Amino acid sequence: MAGTTACAAMASMPPAARADPGPGDRPVLARVWFTINGQRRELELDTRTSLLDAAREHLHLTGSKKGCDHGQCGACTMIVDGRRINACLTLTVMHQGAEITTIEGLGQPDDLHPMQAAFVRHDGYQCGYCTPGQICSGVAVLDEIRAGIPSHA
Repeated sequence: MAGTTACAAMASMPPAARADPGPGDRPVLARVWFTINGQRRELELDTRTSLLDAAREHLHLTGSKKGCDHGQCGACTMIVDGRRINACLTLTVMHQGAEITTIEGLGQPDDLHPMQAAFVRHDGYQCGYCTPGQICSGVAVLDEIRAGIPSHA
C-alpha cells in the first residue's frame, strides 16, 4: 500500500519536479594528463571514470579488454609507471602524470615486442580476448623481477 501511495504521489508531481536531479547527481569533472604509449594526453573526465574506460572510450585504445570488471580476469591489465595494474579497478584521476603502456604501445604487427612474438610462436593466445592483458602482465612481471620487486613471487 505504501508503494502505491508513493507512486501516486510521484505521478501527481509536475514533470520538472520529478526530473530535476540533485546536486549530487551531476558528475564531477576533472582534467587529467598522462603519457600513454609515448604520447602525452590530456582529458577532462568524470572523476569516476576507470583507466580502462578512459583508454577505450576516450582514447580509442581498445586492445585492453573489459572482462569481469572486478579485477579478477586480467584482460584489462596495463603497465603504469612500470607496474602492472588492473585498469578496470583504478580511477583515471589517480594517474595524473603517469607513464602508461597498453598493448598498443608494446609493438606493431610488423615489429612485435618479444613477449608478443613468444605468444604467437607458442600459440599462447587462445581465443585472444584476454591475450593483451596477459602480454602486458608478462612484460611487467619480467621488469618487476629485474627491478627486484617481489610481487612476482
